[in-house]
Amino acid sequence: MTIRVNPRETNFQSEVLMNAKEYLSQALNIDRSINSKLEQVASLHELAIKATTLMSDMPGSPNRNIHKMEDAIVKMVELEDEIYSDIHRLVEIKTDITRLIKRLSNRDQQLILEQRYLCFRPWEQIAVDLDYSIQHTFRIHDIAVKEIAKFLEDES
Repeated sequence: MTIRVNPRETNFQSEVLMNAKEYLSQALNIDRSINSKLEQVASLHELAIKATTLMSDMPGSPNRNIHKMEDAIVKMVELEDEIYSDIHRLVEIKTDITRLIKRLSNRDQQLILEQRYLCFRPWEQIAVDLDYSIQHTFRIHDIAVKEIAKFLEDES
């Protein structure tokens, strides 16, 4: 007697699909990290400006405020270095994701993955742009992710 297992129900299949989605989502995660660091740099820049203003307005010993300003500037430079590194990584990952998406033979699948994982558009916007229902957009996406999972599996 042969027992057939639905491949959709196997752990391996779901892990491969999750890995494909995680792989495709890397760019969004890095982009969010870059935006967060940019906000931190802007906040530190404001802090450095405040420290400079306080130094020029205070008649007493400026040494105390100089160190706070130096600390803020050092932290800004460190964050900016991280941002440049993250941007470089983002470009590399987007290039890899683009290469994988272009391997899909279906143009609708390509468009949905490009819009979602390279342009970071919300599902609703993708569906409206392509004039599809949200459910149909999800169906096309799921088929495309399965194809990407196969590509990734073949590469490993």
